[in-house]
Amino acid sequence: MNGDTVRYRPHHFLCSLGFEGKGYSDAFTGNMTAIVVGRLRAAGGGATVIEVTGATDDICAPCPKRRGRACTSEPKIKALDRAHAAALRLEPRERLTWGEAKVRIRANVPPGSLRTLCAGCEWEPYGLCEAALTRLHADKG
Repeated sequence: MNGDTVRYRPHHFLCSLGFEGKGYSDAFTGNMTAIVVGRLRAAGGGATVIEVTGATDDICAPCPKRRGRACTSEPKIKALDRAHAAALRLEPRERLTWGEAKVRIRANVPPGSLRTLCAGCEWEPYGLCEAALTRLHADKG
């Protein structure tokens, strides 16, 4: 991760929306907190630029499931990435701000759709992302 741009796999856009400080390990959670809370949700964070990637990204960096540029759950992660890229109309190497990403999420991902869109994600049953998506839709600002 450089100081200006965050690299994201497509499914991490919705993960970031719903993140509440839980993760796969302390290192993973600390890294995701630094990116999501420390940058995206911080004052002015909506201007943070995100570049779409199809391999491990800045969120994945300390993940215990990471193996080089892949994941031990790569087939499941690739399926999530394909579904999220299609839903959010994301292209490889596309750059958009976190504010633009939230507008795109609101326009393309209705509340109640994550059970299908995020099928296979071990975090989906907890409802954190669905609750955050509902809040995003309720916030008309």
